This record gives sequence, C-alpha cells and structure tokens, in this order.
Amino acid sequence: MTDDAAGAEGVLSRAARMLRAFGADDDSLSAADLGHRTGLPRSTAHRLAAELAGLGLLDRTADGGFTIGTGLWEMGELAPVSMRLREHALPHVLRLYEASGENVHIAVLSSPDPATAEALYVARVTGPNSIPTLSRMGGRHPLHTTGVGKALLAQQEDDWLDAFFQRTFERETVYSIVDVVPLRDEIAHARARGFATTRQEMTLGNVSIAAALPAIDGLPLAAVGVVTHLARADERRLGPLVVAAARDIARDLARD
Repeated sequence: MTDDAAGAEGVLSRAARMLRAFGADDDSLSAADLGHRTGLPRSTAHRLAAELAGLGLLDRTADGGFTIGTGLWEMGELAPVSMRLREHALPHVLRLYEASGENVHIAVLSSPDPATAEALYVARVTGPNSIPTLSRMGGRHPLHTTGVGKALLAQQEDDWLDAFFQRTFERETVYSIVDVVPLRDEIAHARARGFATTRQEMTLGNVSIAAALPAIDGLPLAAVGVVTHLARADERRLGPLVVAAARDIARDLARD
C-alpha cells in the first residue's frame, strides 16, 4: 500500500488493522512485521504502533517490538460477553467440568451476518485428563464443524440459515459435513433432542456435544459444550449435562 493510499484510509481503520494483525502464536511483532501484515508503509506502521502504545492499546517489548496492550485487554473485559455472560456462566461451567471431566467451553455467534458468522470462544475450562483441543479464549472456529457451532445454528430462523447455506464450507477433517442437505438434517436433529454433536469433524478423535442458550437481550447467541475423546463419548450422559448447564446459565442471566 502506498503512502497516498494509506492516507486516504481512515485512521481508525488503519489502527484496527494493526491490532488485528496479531495472532495467537505471536509473542511480539516489530513495526516492520506490522507493516508487512497490514500492507501499510513501514513508517506509517511505526508511527501508528507508537501512538497505540501511548494509548495503552499496544505494549512495547524490551527488544523494541509490540504486543497487544494491557489497556486493550482492560477495555475488552468490559464487554457484555465478559461482564455478563462469562461471569454468570463460570460457576456452571466449572460444575459441568467436575461432572464430566472433559473440556468445557462457551462460544458465541461472532456476527449476526450469516455470510461471516463463526463460533467465537469466550470461556474455557480444561484439566489434566481433558483431551487436547484447538479452541482457545478469543479463538474462532467454523459453525458447521463444531458442537457449539451447530447448537448456534439450531437457534437460527430458516431465512438466516438459507443465507448461511450460500457459503462454501471447508472440510476440516475427512469427517466434516460440508453438504447442505446433511447439514440441515444435523440442525433438525439438534433442535429435536435439544443438543448438537460433532464427531471428528473439527479434530480427529474428538467428539463435541453442545447446547445453546435461549436468546438473551444485550448478548449474542451463546452455547455451552464439552469436547471428549471418541472412545468415551457417551451422548446419553453428556447431552443432558450440557442441556442443564445451558438452562442454568440462562436462568441466572435472566435474573441479572
């Protein structure tokens, strides 16, 4: 991107691109890294990074690089998914972990737009006997290959789903369901029994079982789920547990 093009772009848009340039595997990024990832000239990237650091949105490292700032984290903790959803959900998530011994997480719909929506993970509890998963706090995964994602899809109106199914779905594993008819059948099944499942559709050997919360004013659609190994995936036991957790979280949020 040229200096003229960078100047024509709004400063907020450039700053947002700088902040979103960071990934989960980045300990820090240099101004040159930020310029490369955003397409901004190095001088512009360095100036913006310095300004963002001055505002606490980025932090400087000893070697002159930049990391996501604690000031940005502080502001993020004021979001309703933290202040309301996660705080009310955590006691129930912990109880679900104690009852299941498996990974437990909360995910929300990342966007109301069916063309771009994903499952955004906002809470997670794991333990020494839990199976490794790809999910992390603040991470995103596809709706069609995750238990929480299918649970969120089961909450949508048919018009929204019609738009969603215009997308092209990537196959995360050989077991991923990417065709519209079987995906619709999966959603119908989830609606009928009250919880959704995926079997090795996101990660080989893993099974996810999840239930959605009813819509709550001021919050995106949310779902709670467990991830277990295929060899110990007892849906008859875990299904009612996640349904009860979703119900109890929704009850507490309704009292707020």
